[in-house]
Amino acid sequence: MTLDNLFTIKVDDEIQLALIEESFAPIYAEIVSEQLDYLSQWLAWPPYCQTEQDFRLFVGRSLDDYAQGKSLTCAIIFQGNIVGNCSFNNINHELKKVQIGYWLSNAQTGKGIMTRVVSKLINLAFTKYDMEKVELSAAVNNKPSRAVAERCGMILEGVISNSEKIGDRILDHAIYAIHR
Repeated sequence: MTLDNLFTIKVDDEIQLALIEESFAPIYAEIVSEQLDYLSQWLAWPPYCQTEQDFRLFVGRSLDDYAQGKSLTCAIIFQGNIVGNCSFNNINHELKKVQIGYWLSNAQTGKGIMTRVVSKLINLAFTKYDMEKVELSAAVNNKPSRAVAERCGMILEGVISNSEKIGDRILDHAIYAIHR
């Protein structure tokens, strides 16, 4: 697959981040349709965002928020293929803090992709956005995401109980952060 996105950031020789665009909607819909159960383990949105139209609306909202300086949402491109998504879910200019979010196709886990992506996002937050703090929230039992935070040098700041409802489960979240 050749992606002609003009707004890309090179992470390394295998990974790029591309500002989300409408042409990505069919790819996201395909990943979610094939991996609904996997993605729904830790994410609230997959049952509600599955069609190309759902993702087109998501892209529109994301680009609007980006234009307003509220967030940054990018496709994760690994070896030329879209394999997931990463974002600054919230850019708080007043507090000089961003919150990172992401998801990755099950077939691509275990390759160090998310660790490299999150490290790049941390660098961008400090160098391009002039932030002082980067946060990452992961369900307490989501060991892979917690390990990503720890490998990136983030420190556990605490646990927030009853933080999110995923399906029938109410999850506690571990809050990680790194300061400039």
